[in-house]
Amino acid sequence: MKKLYATIGLFLATLVSAQFPQAFSYQTIAFNASGTPIANGNISLKVSILENTATGNVLYTETHTKTTNAKGLVNLNIGQGTPSTGNFSGINWGTNTKFVKVEMDPQGGSNYTNVGVNQLMSVPYAQVSKTVVTGAGQGITLVSPNGTSYILGVNDAGTLSLPTTSTSSNNVPSNLYMYGSYNSFNNSTAELLRGNGLPKIGYKYLQANTQIKFLASPSNGAQTYGSDSSGAVVADGSNYNVSSNGYYQVLVDNYMAGIRVNFANFTPKIKFTAIGGTPPTTSVAYSTSTGKFTVTINGVTTSNGGSFYIQLATEGPIPEDLGDNLNDGSFDIEGSAITFPNLTSTPKNYKLEFSLNFNGTGTYTIVQI
Repeated sequence: MKKLYATIGLFLATLVSAQFPQAFSYQTIAFNASGTPIANGNISLKVSILENTATGNVLYTETHTKTTNAKGLVNLNIGQGTPSTGNFSGINWGTNTKFVKVEMDPQGGSNYTNVGVNQLMSVPYAQVSKTVVTGAGQGITLVSPNGTSYILGVNDAGTLSLPTTSTSSNNVPSNLYMYGSYNSFNNSTAELLRGNGLPKIGYKYLQANTQIKFLASPSNGAQTYGSDSSGAVVADGSNYNVSSNGYYQVLVDNYMAGIRVNFANFTPKIKFTAIGGTPPTTSVAYSTSTGKFTVTINGVTTSNGGSFYIQLATEGPIPEDLGDNLNDGSFDIEGSAITFPNLTSTPKNYKLEFSLNFNGTGTYTIVQI
């Protein structure tokens, strides 16, 4: 695969705007596959803000089309591109580590290649202040060490009101972590559900009678969440119980005027892009010792198979497809279809092996057998 390179520099500077800067500056030198700077060239950039890790939840994505200077240098303002995912003004810069992922197409199109992911060692100060200074009558939300939110208000005479809790049976934190009897209810190894807001999703193999609860953060003393008598998610609720062995999509979402958890026990399925002929046959097995799925696919041709997606939780409320945008053996949720190697009109058999992370990412290999 051709490699593109970019030197990355982030400058957290105040930009002129009406109230709060809705951007921060970014500078890079773009190189082509041979390592030469792209001088006076039109390039496309896709910039994403990720939460917690370099492969974490995507909070926001935008694209830019720029022209480099004679030395391959390009400048842009992150937050002022063309948004495709999320809302820049809705990012809570005051919580959790943030990472910036940059992808580039040196031809100026949309065939992006990942050129780097970097942690923001500091965040735009005006963006943090924006999350603290709120609109008229809204008050200021304060979060205690255990994750409980409180609201500090003031009336028109300037009198402060004591903080009142903003947590209710219909609210969960913006970040929600899962833990349970499978990890001895250890906060430090709790796993972050994917999703900024609702729905929130996680994937995990669970044994029968596993007890599950949720946390506002993986720190000791964090607020816990469980089930009330009707199954709704509430602070300090009871454990959820998993009824049988299997791989589960754990889905936290609004159901029947309340936030509830759905545990969908599923077996991954292969969705072929070709629609002609008799579909190939597939068999799926999961190994608890290796944590990998093995899929045998028999009788694949260009006309009856084509390429494919891995479908997750088709039995649940929110099915998801895994593809591979870069054809690099790493999953992208709702990404491009995965290709079969050496596929022809002659039927061939393949073995697909893949692992699935809690957030729906993962890696795979596919070989002809």
